[in-house]
Amino acid sequence: MIVNYSSSSSEEETENTSKHDSSPLRKRGILDTENSISEPLDHGSVKRKAGKSAHSTPRLPLPDSVKAMFRESEEQWIDKSEEHGGRLRSFQHERGNWATCVFCPYDPEEAFLELLNEMMVVAATHGIPLSLSEEFHLSLSKTVVLRHHWIQPFIQSIQTGLTQFQKFFCLADKLKVYSNAEKSRTFLGMEISTGKTQLLELIKMVDETMTEFNLSTFYKDPSFHISLAWCVGDHVDRLKKTCLSELQSLVDAHEDGPFYIQLNCTELRCKSGNKVFLFPLQ
Repeated sequence: MIVNYSSSSSEEETENTSKHDSSPLRKRGILDTENSISEPLDHGSVKRKAGKSAHSTPRLPLPDSVKAMFRESEEQWIDKSEEHGGRLRSFQHERGNWATCVFCPYDPEEAFLELLNEMMVVAATHGIPLSLSEEFHLSLSKTVVLRHHWIQPFIQSIQTGLTQFQKFFCLADKLKVYSNAEKSRTFLGMEISTGKTQLLELIKMVDETMTEFNLSTFYKDPSFHISLAWCVGDHVDRLKKTCLSELQSLVDAHEDGPFYIQLNCTELRCKSGNKVFLFPLQ
């Protein structure tokens, strides 16, 4: 689901938490016998009900297929890393928690993808099986956890903070190796060399929202980059020593001249669970 947030947008996603009465018994008109004893019981009706229950047919057992419908909510979530390339979650899955991050998207050119394929072949010859990133972006926040009812005010706070930001562009041309905090994955990225001033201003704004919701802020001395490929495990030193310089040579000796990424920052995005919110810049 994609939601476009612009300065003129008046769409808001709201949750009506008052639709359900906290007392389902009152909805059905069932008397609370502990608190309501002033009305006499109709003994005739009681006898009639007793007579009916004595001749009622026994209830049929609930089918197993129906029981299975409610089993999911009682079972604990088991993370199966083999289903997503061996990647492990940075935090335990919990119902109602939405993994959330803020980023600037990058739509790659055909030449960029061809160069990436060449680099992955070179890395494989050194025994490092890199996998292409599923999407390319420049991160402007850590991945944090939002409760579902926090999403709308969180998005509103980001939108408010972006009202004065202008479009700009970034350049990236130097390869660099990164790892996640848990050292469970290694990334090959291209570091931003132009546009850092604007990015730091954006980080300051996003961090204000993170602080407002008691969430982790961005890194103190960030290395802004676009992740190109990744592999499972901590292979930072190995990748640096065996083939990083060779991969950089592919970038510098590109047939059309030294290759660089030009990222036009015309919008920011916030992904929360399966929802993506768009924030066009001025």
